[in-house]
Amino acid sequence: MATLKDVAMLAGVGMSTASRAISGAGPVSAESMRKVQAAIEQLNFRPSSIGRSLSAQSLGIIGIYVPSFFGAYYGTILKQTDIELRAVRRHVVVATGCGDGTPRDEAIEAVEFLIGRDCDGIVVLGHDLHDEDMLALRKMQPKLAFLNRHSAQFEDASFCPDHRHGGALAAQTLLEAGHRQLAVISGPAATSDNKARMDGFFDELARGGIERASVQLIESDFSREGGFGATQRLIDARRPFTGLFCANDEMAVGAMSCLHRAGISVPHEVSIVGYDDDYSAEFSSPGLTSVHIPIRELTQNAVRWLLNQCYNTQHAITRKFPVTVSMRGSVSKPSIGPTR
Repeated sequence: MATLKDVAMLAGVGMSTASRAISGAGPVSAESMRKVQAAIEQLNFRPSSIGRSLSAQSLGIIGIYVPSFFGAYYGTILKQTDIELRAVRRHVVVATGCGDGTPRDEAIEAVEFLIGRDCDGIVVLGHDLHDEDMLALRKMQPKLAFLNRHSAQFEDASFCPDHRHGGALAAQTLLEAGHRQLAVISGPAATSDNKARMDGFFDELARGGIERASVQLIESDFSREGGFGATQRLIDARRPFTGLFCANDEMAVGAMSCLHRAGISVPHEVSIVGYDDDYSAEFSSPGLTSVHIPIRELTQNAVRWLLNQCYNTQHAITRKFPVTVSMRGSVSKPSIGPTR
């Protein structure tokens, strides 16, 4: 395999000149550049990425931790991350939290894995982490951006929408459609973003005169299978409900499938509101009404902020991420009485 020394000898230039010609870091005459390029082609030389990283003190790699590869929500985050990095000729390494440990333990292990691989910076989808975990990890690698997680300690590195407001919007949507007998399928109670949206949802119901204790609530895991199973439990309980709030769209799609198989019409017997408004929501049948979280914009700004920290880029950063509701066919006024 040809080396930089071989290139320099064939081109008849010094190794420092050959290095500058290859890296673009420093002045090189047109004639020397021509000779080096000819030598590279003749020798089929490929610069060592490790050698380049040692000289630049950078691997040109950003890590990202996501709990899972599955689902439209995580797919959007991964796709947008890759788009942003490729635009500046950088690449991404992905670690997930799939394993036998708790979600918190898996998150910590995955981020530590990325730190150990010398990623220049890391995007962390951190709703399973505690504040002390974030502090410990940032001591190990200061260049962390926390996506979908707010921290008063790391305001500059936090990119998170107002999930409490999102939960309130879900409640408003069902209340304004006339629903008073409600059920909820939540995500894991310990996750920070789920807790915020549940608090917002039930606070808004209380303002509408509906007590939390009167609402059926089943905790699930943010998966379609979890939404399907939780909905079956609601049906089996035989407690009437006409409105259902699912804490993400994946569970909402599972819920719609379960209701359909049970012969329960959406929205005529049960109206459903999802959360995230990922790209699958528009193509469900009926279309899923969902609280819109601007996840593409969130990811874009978290990654661009990290690029600014790692590579001195000058991306403009915004921290305002409006939360709205995308109205579709899964919500209507109660028409034939509550489901039993």
